[in-house]
Amino acid sequence: MKRIFDDPACGALVLVDLQNDFLHPDGAYARGGAAAKDIADLPARLKPVVDAVRRRGGWIVSTHFTLVPGRDGEPMISSHLKSLRPFLGKGDFAPGSFGHALIDELGPADLAIDKVAYSAFYMSRMEWVLRRAGITRLAFAGIVTNGGVAASVRDAHVRDFDSAVISDGCAAFRRDIHDATILSLSSVVGVTSCAQILADLS
Repeated sequence: MKRIFDDPACGALVLVDLQNDFLHPDGAYARGGAAAKDIADLPARLKPVVDAVRRRGGWIVSTHFTLVPGRDGEPMISSHLKSLRPFLGKGDFAPGSFGHALIDELGPADLAIDKVAYSAFYMSRMEWVLRRAGITRLAFAGIVTNGGVAASVRDAHVRDFDSAVISDGCAAFRRDIHDATILSLSSVVGVTSCAQILADLS
């Protein structure tokens, strides 16, 4: 597997949806009672990786799941998400809000991408920004493994970005689903770890 940060200026660590509304105790998911230890543990595990990428001159890209407010301020929520997360409401994941932002432990990002679906590439400026920045290699971390991470990784692959998923830098609400997704992605892109990324950058 190619090392994503052999040339740091061309490599990016993509932090998928590590936002306050997902992770912070005051965020929408905490208020709705949707939490998982594996997800809560990610920031501490990823912090050394983020710091190392910054030191070596690599890019930090954060993607931000977004609920676009309608005319009355109520969010535009797809029916499947509303069924899955009925607690989501006005102000949650709203652009510019506290909940929408990347968690403080991992910020700031060099580039931030709003997204409205699982994939960070779907109807967003993601590909345009990466190409303009000269980024050709992507290492993915974040949540959830079987949702935003997997969809973004697969879309990066078909767009010819050299990509890898950081297996212990991602998490899902169930460990078995996380494991199955990493196994599935390994047939498409490289699989690495936080320790390996740190070793590559040392």
